[in-house]
Amino acid sequence: MANYREVKAQGYDEFMQTAQCYKDKNVFVLFCGTKTEEGVSWCPDCVEAEPVIRAELQCLPEGSIFIYCQVGERAYWKDPNNDFRKKLKLTAVPTLMKYNTHEKLVEEQCMKKDLVQMMFSEE
Repeated sequence: MANYREVKAQGYDEFMQTAQCYKDKNVFVLFCGTKTEEGVSWCPDCVEAEPVIRAELQCLPEGSIFIYCQVGERAYWKDPNNDFRKKLKLTAVPTLMKYNTHEKLVEEQCMKKDLVQMMFSEE
């Protein structure tokens, strides 16, 4: 039995609603490029990082929430005025963050097992 709950969100508004629902919990978010019908993200770094992060989910603190958020199509993501960039100050995908903190891993940091473990296991 997993010690965390995974929730999926598509786009900024859905992400914010989801995050609001769990505001009293430990919330970790993986922001990735939206997946195609074949189930593969347009972002090659996201494709590489996701299995590394998923392998470490068992390190999450008891009762944590893990939100898998797809940020949208590549053209939307590349727009400097998209809500993820403007409101959440994201600079790249993949980004793994502990919500409501300054802790985050960006791009190739998300592919480093030890960094992911450290983020998940810190109280």
